[in-house]
Amino acid sequence: MFDTIDQLAVNTVRSLSVEMVQAANSGHPGLPLGAAPMAYTLWSKYLKVSPKDPDWFNRDRFVLSAGHGSALLYSLLHLSGYKVSIDDIKSFRQLNSNTPGHPEVKHTDGVEATTGPLGQGIANAVGFAMAEAHLAATYNKPDFPIVDHHTFVLCGDGDLMEGISSEACSLAGTLKLGKLIMLYDSNDISLDGPLDKAFNEDIEGRFKSIGWQYLRVEDGNDLDSIANAIEEAQNEVSKPTMIEVKTTIGFGSPNAGTHKVHGSPLGEEGIIKTKEALGWSYEDFFVPDEVKHRFEKLMIHSGHEEYLEWLQLVDDYEKNYPELAKAFRTSLRQELPDDLESKLPVYHVDDKELASRVSSQNAIQEIGKNLPNFWGGSADLSSSNNTMNKNSSDFSAEDYAGKNIWFGVREFAMGAALTGINLHGGLKTYAGTFFVFSDYLKAAIRVAAISQVPNIYVFTHDSVAVGEDGPTHEPIEQLAAFRATPNLDVIRPADGNEVNAAWLCALKATDHPTLLVLSRQGLPVLPHTDKWAYDGVEKGGYVLSPSESGEPHGILIATGSEVALAIDAQTALKEEGYDVSVVSLPSYSRFKKQSSDYIASVLPDTVRNRVSIEMGSSFGWGDIVGLDGRSIAIDTFGASGKGPEVVEHFVFTTKNIVKTYIEAYGK
Repeated sequence: MFDTIDQLAVNTVRSLSVEMVQAANSGHPGLPLGAAPMAYTLWSKYLKVSPKDPDWFNRDRFVLSAGHGSALLYSLLHLSGYKVSIDDIKSFRQLNSNTPGHPEVKHTDGVEATTGPLGQGIANAVGFAMAEAHLAATYNKPDFPIVDHHTFVLCGDGDLMEGISSEACSLAGTLKLGKLIMLYDSNDISLDGPLDKAFNEDIEGRFKSIGWQYLRVEDGNDLDSIANAIEEAQNEVSKPTMIEVKTTIGFGSPNAGTHKVHGSPLGEEGIIKTKEALGWSYEDFFVPDEVKHRFEKLMIHSGHEEYLEWLQLVDDYEKNYPELAKAFRTSLRQELPDDLESKLPVYHVDDKELASRVSSQNAIQEIGKNLPNFWGGSADLSSSNNTMNKNSSDFSAEDYAGKNIWFGVREFAMGAALTGINLHGGLKTYAGTFFVFSDYLKAAIRVAAISQVPNIYVFTHDSVAVGEDGPTHEPIEQLAAFRATPNLDVIRPADGNEVNAAWLCALKATDHPTLLVLSRQGLPVLPHTDKWAYDGVEKGGYVLSPSESGEPHGILIATGSEVALAIDAQTALKEEGYDVSVVSLPSYSRFKKQSSDYIASVLPDTVRNRVSIEMGSSFGWGDIVGLDGRSIAIDTFGASGKGPEVVEHFVFTTKNIVKTYIEAYGK
C-alpha cells in the first residue's frame, strides 16, 4: 500500500516540524517525530478534505488534541496545499505569525479547533461527531448521504490523564458515535518523565468498558498496520474507535524515548544527528518534488474532486427533497427567521411572577418551533434548568434526530463538546447547568471565547436566593470572573421580556459565546420591558425607570432579580425626597461597547450618586459606580436557609438600599 515516496513524505513532515521548532527556539519536537507516520497515513489515505475548498461542509474533521504538537499539524497543512506557506513555517511561534504556538481555529487555514489545554480537543471531537450524527439523521435520505463524514482526533498521554477525556469518551460511548476515531500517540513518556510514575491504566479495558472499539498498532512506524487499523475503525459504525499506536517520542533524535525531547528544541547538533538517523540529506525547510506531487495528487486534486461530487449530490437532493434542501441550506448559513422576535411571548406587568429559568423555557419552546437547527440540553439538570424542548425527542443512539441532549453529569465535557458542535456548523446549540457549576466548565468557556464560537450557556440558580442548598450551590464570584473574560457576553436578565431579548442576542451572535444567567425564584414583570427590553438588552443597559424630573438626583443600577428591588427602592426614595432613576444593566460587555453618547444618556457623568445592587461579588462594579459610588453586594460565601431569609440576611432589602443611598448622598 505504501512505497518509498510515502516514507520520504513522513520524513519531510518530521524535518519541517523539527526545523520550525529549532528556528523558533521554542516548541515541541517530540510528538511530531513520533506521530508523523500515523498522521501522514491518515491524511494521505483516509482524511476526506479539500484544501482548495477548506470550508466544505461534508469534509472530515481532524482535531489535534495534543495541541503542543502544532508543528506536526502546520507541516501537514503546508504540504497539503492549505494557506500555510513555507514562510509561515519559518515564522513558527512568532508574533502575528500564521503559525502560533498552539493551533487556533479561524486563525490558520485548515485548523478545525483551538487546542492546547489537554483533553479539550477530545471533547471538541465528540461534539463534532454528535453534530454529524444529528445532521445526518435530520437530512439524509436513501441514496442522498449529504452529511456523511468522520471525525478524527490525535491525542497523547496527557490528554487521557485529564478528567475531561473520561467524561467525553464516556458520553461518546453511550451515544455510539461510530464515526469518531481517536489515534492515541502512546509513547510512555510525559513532560516530567516516565509515564508510569503517574499513569498506568489499562487503556484497552478502559475504552472497551465505555463502549468503544479498541485497536492497537505495535509499531508506530508501520504505515500498513496503521492503515489497516484506520480501515477497521471506519468499518465499525456502532462504536467509536480508539487506536493505540505505540510510538517513540522524538523518534530518531539523540534523546528519543525520553522526556528531554518533549518540549525543547533539538539544538543544531541534535538536528544534524536526527537527520542522519532519518537518512535526510536535504537543506532546511526543503520539500522534495516527489513529495509535493504525492500530496497534490492525494490531497489537493482528489479532495477537490470529492467536493465537486458532493455539490452535485446536493443539487440532486434539492430536486428530490426541495423543502429539506431549503432547510439544510438555511442551517448552513445560520440564518434566523426574520420574525423570530414576534414568535416569542410578551409579558405584562399584571402577569404572574415567573423565574427567569421558566421564561427561558418558554422561549426555548418557541425558538424550537421556528428554528429547525436549534438543539441543546443540560448536565443532568434539565428539569431544573428548564432546557427541555417539549416538542422534540431525545438525542440518543436510537434517535440521532432528537433535539434534547442528555450530557449527563459531565459539565466540562459538555462545555467543550458544545464548542465542537458549533465549530462543526449547521446548528444553533445550547447547554445548561447551575450557575455555580459553571466553574466546572470555565476552561471550556475560555477556549470557546478564544475560538470566537457562538456557544450558548444556560446557567440557572443564579444567586444566594437558591437558599437551602447553601454556599456550595450559591454563586458569588462567578459573575465577576466571567465578565472579566474577553470576548464573552454575560447577560443577566431581569424578567421574561429581558429573557427573550437575551435569547435573541445569543442566537444572533456569530463570534462570541453567550452566558444566560437566570433565576430560580419568581420575578415580577417590570414596567416598560414589554416595549424597551429588546433594544435595551441589545445595548447592554438602559434606563428602565426614569426619574420623574428627568434630572435624577442619583442612579440605582441593578441586574437580574435585583432590578425589581431597585424599582421598589426608587419609590421609597421618592417618598424621602430623592428622585432617582433605575438602570437595568443585563450585559456589562455590551454596554461598554456602546457610543459614549449612549453611555452618557444612561449614566450621565454629572450624576455621581450611584448605587449598584447585585447579589454577587462587588468586584468590577467600581468601574460603573465610580469613586463616589456604593455597591450593595456579597463579598463572602452564601448561607443555607430559606431563600427569602438568606436574601434578607445579606440585606438585599428596600430598606437597606434606601439607607445606603441616604447615608452616602443625603441632604
